[in-house]
Amino acid sequence: MSILVENLRGRIALMAMHCAGMIDLVALSVWVGTLITAYGFDAQRAGGLPTLFLGGAVVSSVVLAPRFQKLPGRWVATFGFALAAVAFLVAATTSAYGTLAALHVVAGLAAGAALSVTHGTIARSANPHRLFALVGIALGFFAVVFLGATPQLIAAKGGAALFYTFGGVMLIGALAALVAFPALPSSAPLAAQKASGAAPLPRAVWFGIAGIACMTLIQAMIFSFLEGVGLYRGFERGAINGVLIALGLVNLLPAALAAMLEKRIPARAVLLTGPALQVLLASLIMMSAAFAPYAAAASVFAAVMIFTHTFAFGLLARLDTSGRALAATPAMLMIGSALGPFLGGTLIELSGYAALALTAACLGVVAMLCFAQLPGGSPAAVSLTQAANE
Repeated sequence: MSILVENLRGRIALMAMHCAGMIDLVALSVWVGTLITAYGFDAQRAGGLPTLFLGGAVVSSVVLAPRFQKLPGRWVATFGFALAAVAFLVAATTSAYGTLAALHVVAGLAAGAALSVTHGTIARSANPHRLFALVGIALGFFAVVFLGATPQLIAAKGGAALFYTFGGVMLIGALAALVAFPALPSSAPLAAQKASGAAPLPRAVWFGIAGIACMTLIQAMIFSFLEGVGLYRGFERGAINGVLIALGLVNLLPAALAAMLEKRIPARAVLLTGPALQVLLASLIMMSAAFAPYAAAASVFAAVMIFTHTFAFGLLARLDTSGRALAATPAMLMIGSALGPFLGGTLIELSGYAALALTAACLGVVAMLCFAQLPGGSPAAVSLTQAANE
């Protein structure tokens, strides 16, 4: 019997798969920090490995998204997450940079394929904004557990524990896909196929995609070195770990708030405010010599991205009724995330941590200019935008 998206089992499966596929949003700081402290890589090489993972995910998403309706979602997700799990478990057995690089590429390609069919299914549900907020809430709970336990596990067992943890998370995603990958109501694929046609995506959608990519680049660039800049400023590791736990707790809130405020705040207003707040927090994280401003900004940094992207997801679903843009959500998110760790590491090597704050400010301006091209998000505004692009 098919498990529908709106059924509890289907939603739980989507939550598990979203957490596995979006592990970078939670783990980048610990990921890069572990590669520096436990494996001895410099900032550029350490940032390069998550970049390879995320780059692989982008390639998979770009290739598969246009073919989403023809793909067997359950099997793509199951084998994708399973292959990613194998790659990470093998990574736990080596410290050779070349081997780790190849395994990160394999894991990214596999996880990206699985996440594409996951997000494509969410995008074609009855209420994409609400369902995306729901899986975002699950990611918040996952962040609390991951950030609360993983740094201590790595300290006790060594750097390999990071990759064993990643492998376990991917296995859970694979099992969820195998047992309960949801199907859409029979009418949904037909409607999506009719809507897709050969029409180009609305112009506003491309601006939305570019704006989100800029925000994810800021997110990845800053979050990757959140732990590193804290240690550089002389903050105690225990205090930094406490900040990571607080960050996980705070991440429980933004998706739930986004669901509650869906009809009360214009999406465009959220999208214009998000990058500005993100830049302010990035500056505090990277330039504060005192622990309190650093801790306060770091604790809410990821929440800004989660809240803003939930509104972006819902607005783009209304602007692009074919679902093609949202089936490529992993590419939309990870094209920025893929560049972030490597770009951040390179900037640190060249000019220090302050260069990250300046770069974030420039990217934030670009994101706001892109979002300024979007309509207000009301049905009437969306209809006018669609008519203008026909």
